[in-house]
Amino acid sequence: MAIRLDAHELVAVLKLTPARQNIMVVGKHGIGKSELIRDFYTRQGLPVECFFLGQMSDPGDLIGLMHKDEQTGHSVFLPPYWWPLGQEPMVLFLDELNRARPEILQAVYDLALNRRLAGKALPPGSRVVAAINHGDEYQLTELDPALVSRFNLYEFTPTVEDWLLWAKARGLDARVIDFIHEQPFHLDGARTTEDLVGFSDLSKTPDRRAWVRVAEFVQPHPALDALHVKAIAGMVGTAAAIALQQYLGTTQQVTPEQVLRHWRDHQAQVKKLPLHELIQLNERLLLWLHGLAQPVPDTPVILSNLLAYLKMLKAARHNEALAHFASLLENPKFARAMALCSGSVEILTLLTDYIAGIQG
Repeated sequence: MAIRLDAHELVAVLKLTPARQNIMVVGKHGIGKSELIRDFYTRQGLPVECFFLGQMSDPGDLIGLMHKDEQTGHSVFLPPYWWPLGQEPMVLFLDELNRARPEILQAVYDLALNRRLAGKALPPGSRVVAAINHGDEYQLTELDPALVSRFNLYEFTPTVEDWLLWAKARGLDARVIDFIHEQPFHLDGARTTEDLVGFSDLSKTPDRRAWVRVAEFVQPHPALDALHVKAIAGMVGTAAAIALQQYLGTTQQVTPEQVLRHWRDHQAQVKKLPLHELIQLNERLLLWLHGLAQPVPDTPVILSNLLAYLKMLKAARHNEALAHFASLLENPKFARAMALCSGSVEILTLLTDYIAGIQG
């Protein structure tokens, strides 16, 4: 069984793994494994060449085409279009490895073992990373254990929190983020009986990639009508689309922006919230803060209002909610939120004194 990693752990493993070691990431479709891998290495300054092997019919796209060397009379392979011109290291990302044709897998053997393709060596320091989908709904090629043994094997199992943090950082529609936060079981849907008649393999269920499309679709629409819901059902399935519509039609929650930018106007509403809603608000506040990639002009106002919120929790003796906020802030996944909060000595002092009081 492959070792399971969430998004934070996978990034750490990618960073720690030496370039000479190959990595294979296994996971369901639509959970973001390919995007995470490409984004990570791109941020490291490495060019990433991606191949969707399941869609590749000719090995020549990977290894180049054979021709005759007029000087030697020998048959050699011309460099493929993607081959680096210099000796700068690169990342060769082999997506859908277990959907590749057998003749393409033969080329991958030499690549995984020797970092060579058709007799040509990759530049020193280059990396080979593969990703494979798993699930009964795929037409898969069984991978030879000898090939798998050339890779460090990890199963990517991102948490709901991973997606929420990613979605907030990408600026996805807040209504979709809040819906998934409140009803996380809709993020990765199980296969249902919503199959199209005559096409039993065509069922629409939610996945993380689909919710991004939903967020893009609803962004210009303040309210959803019946046609909008039908369109969303084509992205995430009927059950999830109806649940989103019902959620948006009934929720009256105070938003993180109202708390952090307009505390005086909404403090009375916050004070009436029961404990479980305060717990939910804590998480949404930190998601909102985490989404601020850098300080904004009204950062002092935001920090002042956050301090007022925390003081309200303390004065109202909502000890569980205050402890919950402090524990979340210590989570490395909220590092950007923690960095922002560090700009207020009063916030850090309040939380530190509270934790010390509990431990004492």
